[in-house]
Amino acid sequence: MFVKPVPARPIAKAVTTLALCCLACTVLHAEGNDPVSDRSSTTQKLESLPTVAQAARPMVTVYEVTSSVSEIEARAATAMFTTALVKSKQFRVMERSKIANGVAREREMNQTGVSSGTSATKQIKGANVIFEATISEATAAKASSSGGFSIGGMQLGGGSTKDEVGMDVRVLSVGTGEVLDAINVRKEVAGSQNSVSGIGNLLGALAGNSGQDLRGLNPDASFQSARKEGMDRAIRAVMEQAIFELAQRSSQWVDE
Repeated sequence: MFVKPVPARPIAKAVTTLALCCLACTVLHAEGNDPVSDRSSTTQKLESLPTVAQAARPMVTVYEVTSSVSEIEARAATAMFTTALVKSKQFRVMERSKIANGVAREREMNQTGVSSGTSATKQIKGANVIFEATISEATAAKASSSGGFSIGGMQLGGGSTKDEVGMDVRVLSVGTGEVLDAINVRKEVAGSQNSVSGIGNLLGALAGNSGQDLRGLNPDASFQSARKEGMDRAIRAVMEQAIFELAQRSSQWVDE
């Protein structure tokens, strides 16, 4: 019985095409996408709040957001919290954490006559309310799962993980020191990974079962991917959710 071998040229062409496709995908991935403004669901929640007139907004500030998560330093967390307060359009936000680097220097220049205007003679506005925020929870691998199977020498595998991050926010009255409000928010940070390998083994097994000869050509390919939400994105979402809920209760804050 004569078995007709598979022509080598079509197989080589197919392997070359596969390699070029993989290279093209790699180049496209390396180029990345254009930057875009944040349009997350929590950002849209903040933007959906009814705009409060400037004069009616409470004057607030945040000195420092403390963080126990190694991926997020306190300075970055404070900047993200301040940005979320401003985005809500519910508060008049007074800068405090970087006032020495910006406002104080500019006022000093004005006082010495280096800059024009009368900013050095004006009082800096005081805040009536202080936000204190702490990234208080960070649970790594809260849940995880993995699995896989093989067929004809080809292996497929995958898995998922779930971390959790949380934040506590308190609202303090500057005049009395009273805690006017408080909230804690948690968020899961999901990740997944997938892999495929040994495709050449499966092709070889299929060819052998059909009596075909690959003539020494052993095409193979493998694929691995992993995806996980960035911790900074998760923290920002937690902050925006906390401010969204607190802003809706701000009219109930009684500052005696």
